[in-house]
Amino acid sequence: MMKSLSLFAFFCIISVAAASTAYPSVPGLDSGDCGLTGDETLLVPPRREVYDAGRIFDISHKYTPELPVWESKEGLANFLWLAVSMKNGSRANGSAMQIGAHTGTHVDAPGHFYDNYFDAGFDVDSLDLRLLNGLTLLVDVPRDTNITAEVMKSLNIPKGVNRVLFRTLNTDRRLMFKKEFDTSYVGFMEDGAKWLVENTDIKLVGVDYLSAAAYVNSVESHLVFLESREIILVEGLKLDGVPAGLYSLNCLPLRLVGSEASPIRCILIG
Repeated sequence: MMKSLSLFAFFCIISVAAASTAYPSVPGLDSGDCGLTGDETLLVPPRREVYDAGRIFDISHKYTPELPVWESKEGLANFLWLAVSMKNGSRANGSAMQIGAHTGTHVDAPGHFYDNYFDAGFDVDSLDLRLLNGLTLLVDVPRDTNITAEVMKSLNIPKGVNRVLFRTLNTDRRLMFKKEFDTSYVGFMEDGAKWLVENTDIKLVGVDYLSAAAYVNSVESHLVFLESREIILVEGLKLDGVPAGLYSLNCLPLRLVGSEASPIRCILIG
């Protein structure tokens, strides 16, 4: 028992001394909180949306049962379960999950709407990581309309800008926090997608709901965006509380060979 207490005290000192914003101290072992209470309910894991005093923003949505799913009223529901449990005698805990590739914050590959591209292997593993990482512009879209050619013109996005995140009424309405799918979300109309392709240098399009395309133009706008295999769509971004402007974007999808989409973790660094 004494050896255990000594080890605990040593670990407590090291933990407090080494604590930083990048490596927070172990919950329950913060300065002034090194007592042995025996109450495990006091262990509270840190969860953050913003890091380093507002310099880093996590713009990926959490995977919860309430996360909306395309054309579903039930949301993601019971997608995660503990397949093996220490409470049931296993040596370790091991979770399993079942989700669609287009769930939550995710990226589309060309094979999503082009079957010949899908058969040829244009999957998420073929996407250019250079496009998914780099200087990015976050813009606010007029709140009373889908993204049309007229809207795109009004945004005055400079030539040479390769990555743009479009914040819309979807963020104001917090649609990604409502489990029932909403067909009235804001997205690109076909003419807006065409204007972007023909008049800008944008190669990464980021949006704040489950589809870059407006519901009424779901197929048409996707076909415009994905035809050249040069534009990457990142959908379901969490853009609330992030000031408009220039950032460094860092997005990494899973290397799902053979899949036309993948969940993706994205952050902005100001």
